[in-house]
Amino acid sequence: MARTNRNLDSFDRAILRILQRDNKTPQRAIAEAVHLSAAAVQRRIAAMEAAGIIERNVAIADTRALGMTITAIVEVHLIDERPPTVDGAKALFLAAPEVQLCYYVTGGISFVLVIVTTDMIEYEAITRRLFADNDAVASFRSLIALDRVKSGAEIIIP
Repeated sequence: MARTNRNLDSFDRAILRILQRDNKTPQRAIAEAVHLSAAAVQRRIAAMEAAGIIERNVAIADTRALGMTITAIVEVHLIDERPPTVDGAKALFLAAPEVQLCYYVTGGISFVLVIVTTDMIEYEAITRRLFADNDAVASFRSLIALDRVKSGAEIIIP
């Protein structure tokens, strides 16, 4: 049975909460925690993956441990919001490995990006490539993070 976000039952929500904290939790441990069999947990996880509720399984790396000392939140203003301009920017930002997150937003800003890099020299090169040398970008503003207070991808599931 395929599930959607509207018909997740209490077991699905409990399983999803556990997987969001640690997706390497053994299915037998999940089964014990939610009072189902391991086979039932496996079926439910597979159904949530098939329905697109579980989009992918990833590892969250510590940027500092990898020598990535600069995290920048960047506001990008495009010259216009016509579909070709927006689509071109989306493709460029999607292809840039330094861009961790990219949101197309409202409120007078076209995009908000989170960029992680090793140092300011590399960050300057990235800003030139993505923004300064890009005719579709009217302006951009960088906010350099002083400290990562919270990081995660958990969705609160009622």
